[in-house]
Amino acid sequence: MTLRPLKRLAACALAAVLVAGCAADGSGLTETGSGAAIGSAGGAAAGAIIGSLSANAGRGALIGAVGGALVGTAVGAYMESQRKDFEKALADEIASGMISVEKLPNNELLVRMTGATTFEIDSDRIQPGFYSTMDKISAIVRKYGKTELMISGHTDSTGSAEHNQLLSQRRAGAVQYYMEADGVLPQRIIAAGYGKNQPIASNETEAGRRLNRRVDITIVPITA
Repeated sequence: MTLRPLKRLAACALAAVLVAGCAADGSGLTETGSGAAIGSAGGAAAGAIIGSLSANAGRGALIGAVGGALVGTAVGAYMESQRKDFEKALADEIASGMISVEKLPNNELLVRMTGATTFEIDSDRIQPGFYSTMDKISAIVRKYGKTELMISGHTDSTGSAEHNQLLSQRRAGAVQYYMEADGVLPQRIIAAGYGKNQPIASNETEAGRRLNRRVDITIVPITA
């Protein structure tokens, strides 16, 4: 067995442990589950991720972990270069509708993965046929290391709110742990599930529901 499959197995096992913690009382990511997630990401280092989002002292630790922040006009050029690399590496996936890459305000990027190609229906296990695409994404994310990655899972409105919430969390977590196994710094990643609460299309049609079943990666430049 090669090193990469071993890393993937380890990541999947860790994700399963965290999911079990989330599902224990049916309430989603509890304080206990959150603590386990922080511990798995490296204790104090993972705490720096949370700090970075609230612009407190923890942001300094994150900036240190990635070797310094982006400043001035370098931010736009850095993110534009990254966007072009995504579009080049993922050209086939973009053409087939598996992936979309979008430029957002404030020099952020959105890489969107459709649930139909990433996961089986009602499953949180990344399909083996999608591994090569995930590896491409991870490679570019590693190349452009001065960014934070906000991974969000989403579902359609079919089924109970609780089920959809937990499924979206597990799917976001699966992408997170795959990327970490591929060598992306855990300090850079936050994963969360939003269930059916952030649709991008109508849930009244199958086409709309298919669009709503997705995992988004919002890529945010780390600035001083």
